[in-house]
Amino acid sequence: MTTSAKPPRILSIAGSDSSGGAGIQADIKTITMLGGYAMTAITAITAQNTLGVQGVAGIAPDMVLAQIASCVEDIGVDAVKIGMLADEDVIRHVAGAMLLLRPPLVLDPVMIATSGAVLVGPEAVAALRARLFPLATLITPNLPELEHLAGRPLTTVEAMIAAAGELAETSKVAVLAKGGHAESRDIVDVLVVPGEAPRFYEHARIATRHTHGTGCTLSSAIATLLGRGETLPEAVRLAREFVFAAIAAAPGYGAGSGPLGHQAVREAG
Repeated sequence: MTTSAKPPRILSIAGSDSSGGAGIQADIKTITMLGGYAMTAITAITAQNTLGVQGVAGIAPDMVLAQIASCVEDIGVDAVKIGMLADEDVIRHVAGAMLLLRPPLVLDPVMIATSGAVLVGPEAVAALRARLFPLATLITPNLPELEHLAGRPLTTVEAMIAAAGELAETSKVAVLAKGGHAESRDIVDVLVVPGEAPRFYEHARIATRHTHGTGCTLSSAIATLLGRGETLPEAVRLAREFVFAAIAAAPGYGAGSGPLGHQAVREAG
C-alpha cells in the first residue's frame, strides 16, 4: 500500500460507452470506488446499450495523444489501463506515449465482440503484439481473445494455461488468462508471470446475464491497485473480488447484458 494520502492517479485509454456499463464509464466508476483519481483519453465514441453497439466514431490519433499529454504533463500518472484501440495508427501513437512514460500498464486487448465477431484487423493485432505487449505490466485476454492470439481453440484449462504461458514468454509480460467464457461450473483465471509458476484464482460462477463491462472493470481495478502499491498477484486477487461483488450488486438495468453495480462496492481488501 502506498503511504501517500493522495489517491493514485490512474489514466484510462479506452472507448466511451454511452450506456455507462463498459469502457471509459466503467473505468471511471471502478477507479473512483477503489480510491483512485480517474483520468481519461477517449479513443472512440460509441452509441451502445445492453443489447449491442449501434454506432462507433473513432477519435483522431493526434487527439488521443493530446489527451494523454494533457494528463501526464499536469496531473501526472501512477498507472495506466488501456482498452480498445481500433487501428494501427492509434496503437502507434499510444505506444509512443507509453514508451516515454513507462508506467505500470494493464492492457485489456479488446479484439473479440460478445457475438464472436473480430473487432480489429490483423494489422492492429500485429501492432498490439509488437508495440504495446512488450510495454505492458499485465495483459488480460479473455478466452476468445487468447484463442485468437494463440491461433487455435482452447477447450481445457490446461490448454488455456499453455497458451497463456506461450504469450507470456514470447511477449516477456505477465498474462492473466480469464476463464469466464469457458463452459465450467466455476470461473478459473490463470496468472502467468514469465519464469514463475502459474497462479490460479477461482470463484463460483454467478448466475446472471448482467455482466456488461466485466473486462473493463477488472483491468481498471488492477491498474488502480497497482497504482496504490499492491503487488501484481495481490492486485489481481483484490480486483477479482471487486468485480464479483459488482456483478452480485448489478441493478438489473436493460433488456440485454446489463451493467454492474460498481457503486455498491465500497472497497476491495
